Amino acid sequence: MNDAWTLFEATTWEHVLLVLAVTLAARALASAARLLLRAVAERAQPRMRLRILRVIPVVRVAIVVAGVLVAVPILIDPTLRNVFTLTVAIGVALAFTFKDLASSLAAGLAVVFENTYQPGDWIELDGVYGEVRSIDPRSVRIVTADDTEVIIPHLRIWNRGVHNATGGKRSLLCVAEFYLHPDHDGDAVRKCLAKIAEASPRRLAGSAVNVIAQELPWGTRYKLKAYARESREQFLFISDLTLAGKAALRPLGVRFAVAAYANAVE
Repeated sequence: MNDAWTLFEATTWEHVLLVLAVTLAARALASAARLLLRAVAERAQPRMRLRILRVIPVVRVAIVVAGVLVAVPILIDPTLRNVFTLTVAIGVALAFTFKDLASSLAAGLAVVFENTYQPGDWIELDGVYGEVRSIDPRSVRIVTADDTEVIIPHLRIWNRGVHNATGGKRSLLCVAEFYLHPDHDGDAVRKCLAKIAEASPRRLAGSAVNVIAQELPWGTRYKLKAYARESREQFLFISDLTLAGKAALRPLGVRFAVAAYANAVE
């Protein structure tokens, strides 16, 4: 550590102010790049939106690295020995003083380069489900269906699973559930629900529609599975399937198992 401090013996206040200016400029440039790319993504064609959003964390990491490469030569003579000494000293300091911060930064790099999740993905992390709005160096910002922004440190990925519903794709599998009295024509119900999903304008064209039936002690549960064409429409799509499905099932004379299901939950 003493060797590390000797590297800064020739540093003056002018050097410090210059490094501060470089830091602020890099931060402003990273924020501007994120806002610009997000604005471009929202105005681009739907198939290009996720591709543009995917570039944002990479660009921000590149700007941060460039800022470090500019700032280090201002403070020290960039010889191999000096750079190695400084790197070791910073690593030791981070390891003991900012263990969680260092872990979050390392996890953030892993997220960016491994594409664990990307802006525009719908993920569940640490019990929170929502759309990834941005990936910062230390944390990920998720906006839930209730329009609540949740900030979660990247270090959570070390000991928790990440559920990625989209994986870089626009479409997303949606499930609408129906609970019916067991005395009914199952084949007719299955065909009826399948037609509802196939006719929906929110369904991804050409994608498969599946209806899964499961017999339970208090009734029959049907899961209508179909892909929404746009992940942001998933809740509207599920609502459409649910309401249209109920309206189509009533003429078949089936009874819904709402009361029985409520008693089973209790």
